[in-house]
Amino acid sequence: MRIYLEVGVRRVDCPICGKVKRETLEWLANNPHFTKRFALQVGKMCREQTVSRVATLLRLHWETVKDLEKQYLQKLVDRAGTPAPRAIGIDEVSIRKGHVYRIVISDLDRKRPIWFGGEGRREEDLEMFFDWLGPRKTAKIRLAVMDMWKPFTNVIRLRPHIRIIYDEFHILRHLNDALDQVRRQEYFRLSQKDRRFIKGQRYTLLSKWNHLGREGRKSLRTLFDANKRLFKAYLLKESFGSLWKYRHPTWARKFFDNWKAQLRWQRLRPLEKFAAMIERHWDGIISYSEVDNKVSLGFVEGANNKIRVIQRRAYGIRDEEYLHLKILASFIPEH
Repeated sequence: MRIYLEVGVRRVDCPICGKVKRETLEWLANNPHFTKRFALQVGKMCREQTVSRVATLLRLHWETVKDLEKQYLQKLVDRAGTPAPRAIGIDEVSIRKGHVYRIVISDLDRKRPIWFGGEGRREEDLEMFFDWLGPRKTAKIRLAVMDMWKPFTNVIRLRPHIRIIYDEFHILRHLNDALDQVRRQEYFRLSQKDRRFIKGQRYTLLSKWNHLGREGRKSLRTLFDANKRLFKAYLLKESFGSLWKYRHPTWARKFFDNWKAQLRWQRLRPLEKFAAMIERHWDGIISYSEVDNKVSLGFVEGANNKIRVIQRRAYGIRDEEYLHLKILASFIPEH
């Protein structure tokens, strides 16, 4: 039911500026046609439904619903305040086609994004986060989890008190790419008759053994019987994940040396390049094996997936401020 309130508003004749000013009503939203309580209710509905759906239910224009939701999101972000994180996760997200990126910084202890901004993924874009956080809170950061993007690494290394930990999921993605290159090389190396064992097995080969069903495991066994080189590459891919289970840098180093030694005489050039990349970034990988550096490596990737869902639900809305508030507030509880 639509309700109209008739309220007497006082007007004041200012003797200083000579203008007439109107009284501000605290219970009104930024849009004076609605109350703040109604705006908060709209924001709560938008946490579970799309803007278009809420607009249909309330018989409002979707632009009005979006503006009311922004007030609700801003209230959540203001209530959360500026954090002082100990461990941060750094990642970039694509906001539209054409390689347009924004940087997302997450507090890994509180498990929520705390900053979304920049104009790309350059060094100066990441520096904007530290300018926003301030030198006092920046000095409290001890760990930074990120991928091996060079501009991010350069910025963090300017702050020696922050230890770099390279994200496990980004490293395993490089390993899967190397395995896929081996698969393609074997496909083009073999004759047309022997290619039938490899054709159509890409995603099965990139899956973990524990995640495969009966048919998937049967297909891999047939493939491995026909191609020993792919069998060796798959075993190396499966075993590499054990690197993050070690609790001491010395034992982790021995594991990697043994893993790398298995590449000899195997003619697996993509995996050899992957091992060389790990060697170049070893300091950032081995940091996780220290007891004091245990943080959630999966949160950065999980937050990135949730941001993609938010972008799909907000399809067609070009308001970047709205996207910024949506990302920051989506991980903050209502109460």
